[in-house]
Amino acid sequence: MIGLKRKGMMIAASMLLAVSTVGCSSTPDNDAVVAKVGEDTISYGVANFYVRMQQAQYETYYAPMMGQDAETMWSQKFEEGITFEEETKESMLEALEDMYLIRQHAQAYEVSITEEEQEEIDKAADEFVENNVLEDKEAVSGEKEYVQELLELYTIQAKMDAPMKEGVDTEVSDEDAAQKKMEYVYFSYTKTDEEGNSSQMSDEEKDALKEKANSFLDTVKADANKDMNAAASSSEVEVSTATFDSETTTVNSALVQAADALEQEGDVTDLVETDGGIYVAKLVSKLDRDATDKEKEQIVEERRQEQYNTLLTQWREETDIQVEKSVWKKIDFKKQGVIIKQDTEETTQETE
Repeated sequence: MIGLKRKGMMIAASMLLAVSTVGCSSTPDNDAVVAKVGEDTISYGVANFYVRMQQAQYETYYAPMMGQDAETMWSQKFEEGITFEEETKESMLEALEDMYLIRQHAQAYEVSITEEEQEEIDKAADEFVENNVLEDKEAVSGEKEYVQELLELYTIQAKMDAPMKEGVDTEVSDEDAAQKKMEYVYFSYTKTDEEGNSSQMSDEEKDALKEKANSFLDTVKADANKDMNAAASSSEVEVSTATFDSETTTVNSALVQAADALEQEGDVTDLVETDGGIYVAKLVSKLDRDATDKEKEQIVEERRQEQYNTLLTQWREETDIQVEKSVWKKIDFKKQGVIIKQDTEETTQETE
């Protein structure tokens, strides 16, 4: 049985769009060539529809989350000399090229679209055409043939994911995946008043806090069991836990470095002073079983993704890819906005 998430298909079918146009610009014919990927041609219609669907999600969800309007979002600098629009469009074109490359190699993996899947694709394309008014469909190249082509690409890409990742080494030793576990207490230099307002402590308050942290550390070290929770209760602080290795970035780097240097389970760090406050940590375990097993899974998944990416890189190197920049440039986010009128639903379907 193949579990297949038809995310792109379901989103395309359920999208109700609202398109806004600023000024006038000449729009290429939908059959104009945006790029050639080997023997395949990416038409303006397919490229425009794909990009506009991505644009709609950015403008509907991401821009409000960032507290910006769409124009501001697209105009902001991604890096020197490159706007967010330019960077995003470049990534989108590369992703579209990848879909064509994947489809070109699908036969070698015995992957194809079944009759049932083709019927679902046709139905989804029809629903999109029926759900949107003519003017909006024309603006995003939402004619059935372009919607259908993109959904076929999505489907092949989804079915190729597992085969392209097969065959990697799934053996990972405890040593390579080892995750330690620590308990730690944080004495923050940030204070909060009764009204919930936050501010930084004065130097005098920081000195007093350091004395409190030292007292806590002395209490822990004096305890035969190095009981962090007992000491924390009397000091009115909370004990947190974390699993980690030397490269962990989810907790403070200075804390990780200090905890990683502890040699024996039960050992306690000295005060770990940072810009934001002071940490004290205890090494609970040199190998946390659950966290280590999860890390093994993550390492194997990284190997699979690396193989997937390597294949795509190889196929790119073997394939002549040419972009018609003058045609591609016609897809302009600032001159044409796209938003989604209603929430989309993602549906997971399984095909035997």
